[in-house]
Amino acid sequence: MATIRSICVYCGSGAGHAPIHVAAAKELGTAMAKAGLRLIYGGGGTGLMGAVAQAVIDGGGQVTGIIPDFLKRKEMALSDVQEMINVPDMHVRKMEMFHRADAFVALPGGIGTLEELVEQLTWAQLGRHRKPVVIANVGGFWDPLRVLLTHMREEGFIRPELSVKYAVVDHVADIIPTLQKAVADLPDDALTQEQEPVLIGKM
Repeated sequence: MATIRSICVYCGSGAGHAPIHVAAAKELGTAMAKAGLRLIYGGGGTGLMGAVAQAVIDGGGQVTGIIPDFLKRKEMALSDVQEMINVPDMHVRKMEMFHRADAFVALPGGIGTLEELVEQLTWAQLGRHRKPVVIANVGGFWDPLRVLLTHMREEGFIRPELSVKYAVVDHVADIIPTLQKAVADLPDDALTQEQEPVLIGKM
């Protein structure tokens, strides 16, 4: 059985308007520390990014931050993390986060969070990895994306052979159990092996 040891959390560098989002980030960080799961994240100390990382640290957990040099001031790189990796650009950042994580969680966030989430959905869709992806739909934040994905499916742009694999949870307490359930039937090396691409048939 595959084992999740680290989770990459995508989330906003801002806090948003609703206090529930910061509370959710702190709750997830606390739960990860308690479960002994390392946080892989973008390295920032502001917004939801800072909240989830600080909660992991406060709970005695381990954090790896990965941040491009040009964002260290803008996102106020968190100095308390056990491991901070400086990278030259966003492309290297995303690949480092991907390789170091066994699973992915998207909390509320902005365009950057959306981009990172959709990228992992795309890679999973094309069969490049089998790492589980959970969308944390705190307060219904991701409902518009769910509507869009349904629309794409109904319009024939997400075909049955290219189904988008993800789970949606409404409560933070369900995130870790959902991830663990998703890998329960996978072989030991399923989260580390690069998969063969899906063959896409002609239109």
